[in-house]
Amino acid sequence: MTASTSVRRTALGALTIIAGAMLVMPVQAQNHPISSGQRATAQQVSERGVPLGELAPNAPDTYVVKRGDTLWGISGMYLKRPWRWPELWGMNLKSIPNPHLIFPGQTLYLEKDGAYARLRTSRSSEPETVRVSPRTRSDSLADSALPTLKPHLIEPFLVEPLVVDAQVLEHAPRVIATTEERVLMASGDRVYVRGDAASPMLAEAGEPRFYRVFRDAVALKDPVSGEVLGYEAQYLGKAELVRGEAFEEVPNGKGGYSAEYVPATVTLSATKEEVKAGDRLLPAPARAFANYTPRAPELNVDASVVSIYGSSSVTYAAQNQVVAINKGSEDGIEAGHVLSLLTKGSRIKDSTDASKAMIKLPSEINGTAMVFRTFDRVSYALILEIRDGVRVGDRLVNPK
Repeated sequence: MTASTSVRRTALGALTIIAGAMLVMPVQAQNHPISSGQRATAQQVSERGVPLGELAPNAPDTYVVKRGDTLWGISGMYLKRPWRWPELWGMNLKSIPNPHLIFPGQTLYLEKDGAYARLRTSRSSEPETVRVSPRTRSDSLADSALPTLKPHLIEPFLVEPLVVDAQVLEHAPRVIATTEERVLMASGDRVYVRGDAASPMLAEAGEPRFYRVFRDAVALKDPVSGEVLGYEAQYLGKAELVRGEAFEEVPNGKGGYSAEYVPATVTLSATKEEVKAGDRLLPAPARAFANYTPRAPELNVDASVVSIYGSSSVTYAAQNQVVAINKGSEDGIEAGHVLSLLTKGSRIKDSTDASKAMIKLPSEINGTAMVFRTFDRVSYALILEIRDGVRVGDRLVNPK
Protein backbone atom coordinates (compact mmCIF):
# COMPACT_ATOMS: atom_id res chain seq x y z
CA MET A 1 0.00 0.00 0.00
CA THR A 2 1.26 3.49 -0.84
CA ALA A 3 1.70 6.26 1.72
CA SER A 4 -1.77 7.49 0.92
CA THR A 5 -4.92 5.91 -0.41
CA SER A 6 -7.19 7.58 -2.96
CA VAL A 7 -10.81 7.89 -1.95
CA ARG A 8 -13.29 8.87 -4.66
CA ARG A 9 -16.55 10.58 -3.69
CA THR A 10 -19.69 9.06 -5.19
CA ALA A 11 -22.67 11.07 -6.40
CA LEU A 12 -24.52 10.63 -3.11
CA GLY A 13 -21.67 11.69 -0.86
CA ALA A 14 -20.62 8.12 0.03
CA LEU A 15 -16.91 7.27 0.11
CA THR A 16 -15.26 4.25 -1.47
CA ILE A 17 -11.65 3.32 -0.72
CA ILE A 18 -10.30 2.30 -4.12
CA ALA A 19 -7.25 0.43 -2.81
CA GLY A 20 -9.04 -1.07 0.15
CA ALA A 21 -12.30 -2.78 0.97
CA MET A 22 -14.27 -0.25 3.00
CA LEU A 23 -17.49 1.35 1.78
CA VAL A 24 -19.20 4.09 3.77
CA MET A 25 -22.87 4.06 2.83
CA PRO A 26 -24.89 7.30 2.89
CA VAL A 27 -27.55 7.89 5.50
CA GLN A 28 -30.98 7.05 4.09
CA ALA A 29 -33.21 10.02 3.40
CA GLN A 30 -36.75 10.24 4.66
CA ASN A 31 -39.36 10.13 1.91
CA HIS A 32 -41.51 13.24 2.11
CA PRO A 33 -43.56 14.53 -0.83
CA ILE A 34 -41.60 16.91 -3.05
CA SER A 35 -43.42 18.94 -5.68
CA SER A 36 -42.33 18.88 -9.31
CA GLY A 37 -41.43 22.56 -9.01
CA GLN A 38 -39.18 21.93 -6.02
CA ARG A 39 -37.52 19.03 -7.81
CA ALA A 40 -36.86 21.13 -10.92
CA THR A 41 -35.43 23.97 -8.82
CA ALA A 42 -33.14 21.59 -6.90
CA GLN A 43 -31.88 20.08 -10.14
CA GLN A 44 -31.19 23.53 -11.55
CA VAL A 45 -29.29 24.46 -8.39
CA SER A 46 -27.32 21.24 -8.61
CA GLU A 47 -26.07 22.26 -12.04
CA ARG A 48 -25.07 25.86 -11.36
CA GLY A 49 -24.26 26.45 -7.66
CA VAL A 50 -25.11 29.73 -5.89
CA PRO A 51 -25.15 33.30 -7.23
CA LEU A 52 -21.94 35.23 -6.57
CA GLY A 53 -24.02 37.72 -4.58
CA GLU A 54 -24.69 34.98 -1.99
CA LEU A 55 -21.00 34.58 -1.16
CA ALA A 56 -19.66 36.10 2.05
CA PRO A 57 -17.53 39.23 1.38
CA ASN A 58 -14.29 37.49 2.38
CA ALA A 59 -15.04 33.97 1.10
CA PRO A 60 -11.60 32.38 0.45
CA ASP A 61 -10.72 30.85 -2.92
CA THR A 62 -9.04 27.97 -1.10
CA TYR A 63 -9.32 26.77 2.49
CA VAL A 64 -7.58 23.91 4.31
CA VAL A 65 -9.97 22.24 6.73
CA LYS A 66 -8.72 22.18 10.33
CA ARG A 67 -9.63 20.05 13.33
CA GLY A 68 -12.30 21.88 15.29
CA ASP A 69 -14.03 23.20 12.16
CA THR A 70 -17.74 22.52 11.70
CA LEU A 71 -19.96 22.46 8.62
CA TRP A 72 -21.93 25.39 10.00
CA GLY A 73 -18.76 27.40 10.64
CA ILE A 74 -17.41 26.79 7.14
CA SER A 75 -20.87 27.55 5.71
CA GLY A 76 -20.75 30.97 7.39
CA MET A 77 -17.22 31.54 6.06
CA TYR A 78 -18.40 31.12 2.47
CA LEU A 79 -22.04 32.23 2.50
CA LYS A 80 -24.06 35.22 3.67
CA ARG A 81 -26.84 32.73 4.37
CA PRO A 82 -25.20 29.53 5.65
CA TRP A 83 -28.31 27.40 5.13
CA ARG A 84 -27.64 27.60 1.35
CA TRP A 85 -24.72 25.23 1.92
CA PRO A 86 -26.21 22.39 -0.25
CA GLU A 87 -26.54 24.81 -3.17
CA LEU A 88 -22.91 25.86 -2.87
CA TRP A 89 -21.96 22.18 -3.25
CA GLY A 90 -24.52 21.61 -6.00
CA MET A 91 -26.32 18.82 -4.13
CA ASN A 92 -29.47 17.38 -5.64
CA LEU A 93 -32.62 16.28 -3.79
CA LYS A 94 -31.25 12.78 -3.22
CA SER A 95 -28.04 13.95 -1.59
CA ILE A 96 -29.33 16.98 0.36
CA PRO A 97 -30.36 14.96 3.46
CA ASN A 98 -26.96 13.22 3.57
CA PRO A 99 -23.80 14.61 5.14
CA HIS A 100 -21.34 15.97 2.58
CA LEU A 101 -18.31 14.45 4.24
CA ILE A 102 -15.39 16.82 4.78
CA PHE A 103 -12.23 15.90 6.69
CA PRO A 104 -9.40 17.79 8.43
CA GLY A 105 -6.53 18.30 6.02
CA GLN A 106 -8.68 18.60 2.91
CA THR A 107 -8.41 21.68 0.71
CA LEU A 108 -11.66 23.27 -0.42
CA TYR A 109 -11.69 25.14 -3.74
CA LEU A 110 -14.17 27.90 -4.57
CA GLU A 111 -14.73 27.96 -8.33
CA LYS A 112 -16.62 30.75 -10.08
CA ASP A 113 -18.27 30.26 -13.46
CA GLY A 114 -20.03 33.32 -14.80
CA ALA A 115 -22.47 34.58 -12.19
CA TYR A 116 -22.36 31.42 -10.04
CA ALA A 117 -19.97 29.69 -7.65
CA ARG A 118 -19.41 26.09 -6.57
CA LEU A 119 -17.32 24.58 -3.79
CA ARG A 120 -15.29 21.44 -4.49
CA THR A 121 -12.70 19.24 -2.81
CA SER A 122 -10.51 19.36 -5.93
CA ARG A 123 -10.01 21.71 -8.86
CA SER A 124 -12.39 21.15 -11.77
CA SER A 125 -9.53 19.89 -13.92
CA GLU A 126 -8.75 17.11 -11.41
CA PRO A 127 -10.79 14.05 -10.33
CA GLU A 128 -12.55 14.78 -7.02
CA THR A 129 -10.47 12.76 -4.58
CA VAL A 130 -9.55 12.83 -0.93
CA ARG A 131 -6.16 11.75 0.44
CA VAL A 132 -6.25 9.77 3.65
CA SER A 133 -3.52 7.84 5.44
CA PRO A 134 -3.96 4.04 5.65
CA ARG A 135 -4.87 2.48 8.99
CA THR A 136 -4.13 -0.95 10.36
CA ARG A 137 -7.74 -1.38 11.49
CA SER A 138 -11.02 -1.05 9.64
CA ASP A 139 -12.99 2.03 10.63
CA SER A 140 -15.72 4.27 9.26
CA LEU A 141 -14.44 7.46 7.67
CA ALA A 142 -17.61 9.14 8.93
CA ASP A 143 -16.09 9.10 12.42
CA SER A 144 -13.46 11.66 11.37
CA ALA A 145 -15.72 13.80 9.19
CA LEU A 146 -16.46 17.34 10.32
CA PRO A 147 -19.51 17.59 12.57
CA THR A 148 -22.29 19.96 11.59
CA LEU A 149 -22.11 21.74 14.97
CA LYS A 150 -19.72 21.67 17.91
CA PRO A 151 -20.29 18.15 19.32
CA HIS A 152 -20.47 19.22 22.97
CA LEU A 153 -23.47 21.44 22.19
CA ILE A 154 -25.79 18.68 21.00
CA GLU A 155 -24.31 15.29 21.90
CA PRO A 156 -26.10 15.12 25.29
CA PHE A 157 -29.41 15.96 23.61
CA LEU A 158 -29.06 13.22 20.97
CA VAL A 159 -30.03 10.70 23.67
CA GLU A 160 -31.49 12.75 26.52
CA PRO A 161 -34.78 14.16 25.25
CA LEU A 162 -37.40 11.43 24.97
CA VAL A 163 -40.87 12.12 23.65
CA VAL A 164 -43.28 9.25 24.29
CA ASP A 165 -47.01 8.66 24.45
CA ALA A 166 -48.77 8.51 27.79
CA GLN A 167 -48.44 4.73 28.18
CA VAL A 168 -44.79 4.04 27.35
CA LEU A 169 -43.22 5.10 30.67
CA GLU A 170 -46.15 3.74 32.65
CA HIS A 171 -45.32 0.22 31.46
CA ALA A 172 -41.53 0.57 31.50
CA PRO A 173 -39.44 -1.26 34.15
CA ARG A 174 -39.31 0.77 37.38
CA VAL A 175 -36.91 1.21 40.28
CA ILE A 176 -38.48 -0.43 43.35
CA ALA A 177 -35.68 -0.36 45.90
CA THR A 178 -32.18 0.90 46.56
CA THR A 179 -29.26 -0.69 48.34
CA GLU A 180 -28.82 -0.10 52.07
CA GLU A 181 -32.38 1.30 52.20
CA ARG A 182 -31.17 4.66 50.90
CA VAL A 183 -33.77 6.94 49.35
CA LEU A 184 -31.57 8.49 46.65
CA MET A 185 -28.87 6.86 44.50
CA ALA A 186 -26.18 8.23 42.16
CA SER A 187 -23.42 7.04 39.79
CA GLY A 188 -21.75 3.80 40.89
CA ASP A 189 -24.68 2.72 43.06
CA ARG A 190 -26.87 -0.31 42.44
CA VAL A 191 -30.66 -0.30 42.40
CA TYR A 192 -33.30 -2.99 42.02
CA VAL A 193 -35.71 -2.86 39.11
CA ARG A 194 -38.99 -4.60 38.33
CA GLY A 195 -40.54 -4.93 34.89
CA ASP A 196 -44.08 -5.86 33.95
CA ALA A 197 -45.32 -8.71 31.80
CA ALA A 198 -44.77 -6.69 28.61
CA SER A 199 -41.22 -5.52 29.39
CA PRO A 200 -39.37 -7.74 31.89
CA MET A 201 -35.70 -7.13 32.73
CA LEU A 202 -34.01 -10.31 31.52
CA ALA A 203 -30.30 -11.10 31.26
CA GLU A 204 -30.63 -13.35 28.24
CA ALA A 205 -28.96 -13.27 24.84
CA GLY A 206 -30.58 -10.67 22.62
CA GLU A 207 -32.11 -8.74 25.52
CA PRO A 208 -31.02 -5.13 26.27
CA ARG A 209 -28.14 -4.69 28.67
CA PHE A 210 -27.84 -0.90 28.70
CA TYR A 211 -30.66 1.41 29.73
CA ARG A 212 -31.48 5.06 30.33
CA VAL A 213 -33.31 6.26 33.44
CA PHE A 214 -36.23 8.70 33.20
CA ARG A 215 -38.75 10.42 35.45
CA ASP A 216 -41.98 12.42 35.17
CA ALA A 217 -43.33 12.52 31.64
CA VAL A 218 -44.39 16.16 31.19
CA ALA A 219 -47.02 17.02 28.58
CA LEU A 220 -45.76 19.08 25.64
CA LYS A 221 -48.66 21.30 24.65
CA ASP A 222 -48.93 23.12 21.35
CA PRO A 223 -48.87 26.83 22.31
CA VAL A 224 -51.21 27.58 19.40
CA SER A 225 -53.88 24.85 19.66
CA GLY A 226 -53.33 23.65 23.23
CA GLU A 227 -53.18 20.05 21.95
CA VAL A 228 -50.85 17.59 23.71
CA LEU A 229 -48.18 16.64 21.17
CA GLY A 230 -46.45 14.06 23.35
CA TYR A 231 -44.83 13.60 26.74
CA GLU A 232 -41.24 14.60 27.46
CA ALA A 233 -39.53 12.43 30.05
CA GLN A 234 -36.84 13.87 32.31
CA TYR A 235 -33.48 12.15 31.66
CA LEU A 236 -31.63 11.09 34.84
CA GLY A 237 -28.73 8.92 33.72
CA LYS A 238 -27.56 5.56 32.43
CA ALA A 239 -27.90 2.06 33.84
CA GLU A 240 -26.30 -1.30 33.07
CA LEU A 241 -28.02 -4.59 33.80
CA VAL A 242 -26.06 -6.77 36.23
CA ARG A 243 -28.63 -9.53 36.94
CA GLY A 244 -32.02 -10.06 35.37
CA GLU A 245 -35.34 -10.68 37.06
CA ALA A 246 -35.80 -14.26 38.26
CA PHE A 247 -37.71 -16.59 40.53
CA GLU A 248 -35.80 -18.41 43.26
CA GLU A 249 -36.91 -21.44 45.18
CA VAL A 250 -36.97 -20.85 48.94
CA PRO A 251 -38.02 -23.19 51.76
CA ASN A 252 -41.71 -22.76 52.60
CA GLY A 253 -41.40 -24.08 56.18
CA LYS A 254 -43.49 -27.13 55.32
CA GLY A 255 -40.72 -29.29 53.94
CA GLY A 256 -41.12 -27.95 50.42
CA TYR A 257 -40.13 -24.95 48.34
CA SER A 258 -41.92 -21.92 46.95
CA ALA A 259 -40.95 -19.75 43.98
CA GLU A 260 -40.16 -16.22 45.10
CA TYR A 261 -39.71 -13.24 42.78
CA VAL A 262 -36.30 -11.46 42.79
CA PRO A 263 -36.01 -8.11 40.97
CA ALA A 264 -33.29 -7.21 38.48
CA THR A 265 -30.10 -5.46 39.61
CA VAL A 266 -28.63 -2.54 37.67
CA THR A 267 -25.63 -0.27 38.18
CA LEU A 268 -26.10 3.48 37.67
CA SER A 269 -23.65 5.69 35.78
CA ALA A 270 -23.40 9.25 34.42
CA THR A 271 -26.34 10.40 36.50
CA LYS A 272 -27.48 14.01 36.12
CA GLU A 273 -29.75 13.77 39.15
CA GLU A 274 -30.18 11.27 41.96
CA VAL A 275 -32.34 8.23 41.19
CA LYS A 276 -35.17 7.10 43.45
CA ALA A 277 -37.93 4.49 43.63
CA GLY A 278 -40.50 4.93 40.90
CA ASP A 279 -38.06 6.13 38.22
CA ARG A 280 -38.34 4.26 34.91
CA LEU A 281 -35.85 2.53 32.61
CA LEU A 282 -35.91 2.22 28.83
CA PRO A 283 -33.37 0.44 26.59
CA ALA A 284 -30.58 2.73 25.39
CA PRO A 285 -30.63 3.29 21.62
CA ALA A 286 -27.71 2.15 19.49
CA ARG A 287 -25.13 4.86 18.99
CA ALA A 288 -25.53 6.28 15.49
CA PHE A 289 -23.46 8.61 13.34
CA ALA A 290 -25.29 11.90 13.82
CA ASN A 291 -24.33 14.29 11.08
CA TYR A 292 -26.39 16.17 8.55
CA THR A 293 -26.22 19.01 6.12
CA PRO A 294 -27.43 22.47 7.27
CA ARG A 295 -30.13 23.51 4.83
CA ALA A 296 -33.42 25.36 4.45
CA PRO A 297 -36.53 23.12 4.44
CA GLU A 298 -38.04 22.40 1.02
CA LEU A 299 -41.55 22.81 2.48
CA ASN A 300 -43.11 25.87 4.10
CA VAL A 301 -42.68 25.79 7.88
CA ASP A 302 -44.58 27.78 10.49
CA ALA A 303 -43.71 26.31 13.88
CA SER A 304 -43.74 27.51 17.49
CA VAL A 305 -41.51 26.97 20.52
CA VAL A 306 -43.18 24.49 22.89
CA SER A 307 -40.64 24.47 25.71
CA ILE A 308 -37.08 25.30 26.72
CA TYR A 309 -35.40 21.95 27.34
CA GLY A 310 -34.20 21.29 30.87
CA SER A 311 -35.19 24.75 32.11
CA SER A 312 -38.79 24.70 33.32
CA SER A 313 -38.14 27.70 35.56
CA VAL A 314 -36.41 29.76 32.84
CA THR A 315 -38.54 32.14 30.77
CA TYR A 316 -36.03 33.00 28.04
CA ALA A 317 -33.65 30.69 26.18
CA ALA A 318 -30.19 31.93 25.23
CA GLN A 319 -27.76 31.06 22.45
CA ASN A 320 -26.67 27.39 22.43
CA GLN A 321 -29.74 26.31 24.39
CA VAL A 322 -32.18 23.71 23.06
CA VAL A 323 -35.89 24.30 22.44
CA ALA A 324 -38.69 21.91 21.54
CA ILE A 325 -40.93 22.94 18.62
CA ASN A 326 -44.43 21.82 17.64
CA LYS A 327 -43.47 20.23 14.30
CA GLY A 328 -41.93 16.80 13.78
CA SER A 329 -41.20 14.13 11.20
CA GLU A 330 -44.91 13.79 10.41
CA ASP A 331 -44.78 17.43 9.28
CA GLY A 332 -41.70 16.87 7.09
CA ILE A 333 -39.18 18.31 9.57
CA GLU A 334 -35.72 16.69 9.33
CA ALA A 335 -32.42 16.96 11.19
CA GLY A 336 -30.36 19.72 9.56
CA HIS A 337 -33.28 22.01 8.79
CA VAL A 338 -32.37 25.63 9.57
CA LEU A 339 -35.18 27.95 10.69
CA SER A 340 -35.46 31.65 11.45
CA LEU A 341 -36.67 32.58 14.94
CA LEU A 342 -39.29 35.31 15.19
CA THR A 343 -40.21 37.32 18.27
CA LYS A 344 -43.73 36.80 19.55
CA GLY A 345 -44.71 40.42 19.03
CA SER A 346 -45.72 42.11 22.28
CA ARG A 347 -49.08 43.77 22.92
CA ILE A 348 -48.79 47.38 24.10
CA LYS A 349 -51.12 50.19 25.00
CA ASP A 350 -51.00 53.03 22.47
CA SER A 351 -50.40 56.01 24.76
CA THR A 352 -50.80 58.39 21.80
CA ASP A 353 -54.41 57.28 21.31
CA ALA A 354 -57.07 58.89 23.44
CA SER A 355 -58.83 55.55 23.81
CA LYS A 356 -55.55 53.86 24.87
CA ALA A 357 -56.14 51.05 22.36
CA MET A 358 -54.14 47.82 22.68
CA ILE A 359 -51.79 47.27 19.73
CA LYS A 360 -49.90 44.12 18.78
CA LEU A 361 -46.37 44.85 17.59
CA PRO A 362 -45.14 42.94 14.51
CA SER A 363 -42.95 39.86 14.83
CA GLU A 364 -39.28 40.46 14.03
CA ILE A 365 -36.51 38.08 13.00
CA ASN A 366 -34.63 37.28 16.18
CA GLY A 367 -32.06 34.67 15.13
CA THR A 368 -31.47 31.19 13.74
CA ALA A 369 -31.98 27.64 15.01
CA MET A 370 -31.12 24.23 13.57
CA VAL A 371 -33.16 21.07 14.08
CA PHE A 372 -31.02 18.13 15.21
CA ARG A 373 -33.51 15.55 16.52
CA THR A 374 -37.07 14.74 15.50
CA PHE A 375 -39.98 12.75 16.87
CA ASP A 376 -43.38 12.27 15.23
CA ARG A 377 -44.91 15.59 16.26
CA VAL A 378 -42.09 17.33 18.15
CA SER A 379 -38.52 18.30 17.22
CA TYR A 380 -35.54 19.70 19.12
CA ALA A 381 -33.52 22.61 17.74
CA LEU A 382 -30.31 24.29 18.86
CA ILE A 383 -30.35 28.09 18.97
CA LEU A 384 -27.35 29.10 16.85
CA GLU A 385 -27.63 32.87 17.16
CA ILE A 386 -30.15 35.29 18.61
CA ARG A 387 -30.52 38.97 19.39
CA ASP A 388 -32.93 38.65 22.30
CA GLY A 389 -34.08 35.75 24.48
CA VAL A 390 -36.37 33.11 22.98
CA ARG A 391 -39.55 32.21 24.83
CA VAL A 392 -42.38 29.70 24.53
CA GLY A 393 -44.73 30.75 21.73
CA ASP A 394 -42.05 32.37 19.55
CA ARG A 395 -42.37 31.29 15.92
CA LEU A 396 -39.91 29.51 13.63
CA VAL A 397 -40.23 29.88 9.86
CA ASN A 398 -38.22 29.24 6.72
CA PRO A 399 -34.99 31.24 6.79
CA LYS A 400 -35.13 34.55 4.94
